Amino acid sequence: MIGTKSRQTLRFLAEPGDVNFGGKVHGGAVMKWIDLAAYACAAGWSGKYCITAYAGGIRFVSPIKVGSLVEVAARVIYTGRSSMHIAIDVQASDPTQLKPTLTTHCIVVMVAVDENGSPVKVPEWVPQTEQEKKLRDSALKLVELRKDINEEMAEHFQVMTTQERNPD
Repeated sequence: MIGTKSRQTLRFLAEPGDVNFGGKVHGGAVMKWIDLAAYACAAGWSGKYCITAYAGGIRFVSPIKVGSLVEVAARVIYTGRSSMHIAIDVQASDPTQLKPTLTTHCIVVMVAVDENGSPVKVPEWVPQTEQEKKLRDSALKLVELRKDINEEMAEHFQVMTTQERNPD
């Protein structure tokens, strides 16, 4: 039912194909899992196809070993008109011991779209607990921070573009 399931968890084993040159799971593989979990959570909440608008604050806390049981937990922490802010926690454990360790966390913003790719309205998520209210407030602070970052990046891009057109 649309607007009722605000959490989603993906579980699987980290495979040898996910390994990097250092023998641990590649950060790009983790980022793919994050995007998949964010999509599943956002689509489940909105009942719509969703696209990734932003992934930020990705913090790699500890490495994931090949063969680990990986859990990617996604939860809605704020909704706009068509956007959903999804908090992601990635944990891994030895499947024989099941003592999960936080490996990565971040925020992903997904946007619900129609068949033409235009944004569509999503159900409002209303926090029920104090923890959920804190998560919502954190998401709202991040919205403001992203505005500042976007302005800085636009200025940086303008400087870079000008330098490319007018090299020293």
